[in-house]
Amino acid sequence: MHPVSHTTERLALRELTVDDVDAVHAIYGSPRATQHLSFEPRTRDQVGHIVARSMVSAIAIPRQEYCLAVCRLTGGQLIGYARLALDAQGQQAATIGFALHPEVWGDGYGTELVRELLALGFDSLGLHRIWAARSPDNAASRVVLDRVGMVEEGRIRAHVHVRGAWRDSVVHSVLATDPR
Repeated sequence: MHPVSHTTERLALRELTVDDVDAVHAIYGSPRATQHLSFEPRTRDQVGHIVARSMVSAIAIPRQEYCLAVCRLTGGQLIGYARLALDAQGQQAATIGFALHPEVWGDGYGTELVRELLALGFDSLGLHRIWAARSPDNAASRVVLDRVGMVEEGRIRAHVHVRGAWRDSVVHSVLATDPR
């Protein structure tokens, strides 16, 4: 499915373009925005490669990854980056991840975004299961995942190596048959 273009009450999810590098870098280059992510702040060049890879994955057949710009519906300002990646084993499953610019934290955009990612996965792609992993210290992400009906499944010990140390991840999931 290409191109993806989904809207919610306040957000537009769309394919990334080369013009998005600076806006994505404002998020992925920020120590604050990446404090709970599985990587350290990225350079502009690294973000350029991420955007380029996202553009290539958007036209792959079959498409296995949906990396999307998260924009305000009014004005079109890019405020986030979202990803839905299909399970490589073909189990009708996917993992999701997202990052929002700190300026919009606490405004409900995370919940709205994750609900739309679930709609993309379940309604558009016919998936059975969607899961996400978060830092144990990311309380805001926990609230978002709980609000959209994702169930906390458990902890993956020493899951990612970031900032010079191993960090656990907490896994949440939702099934197509679960209430949302």
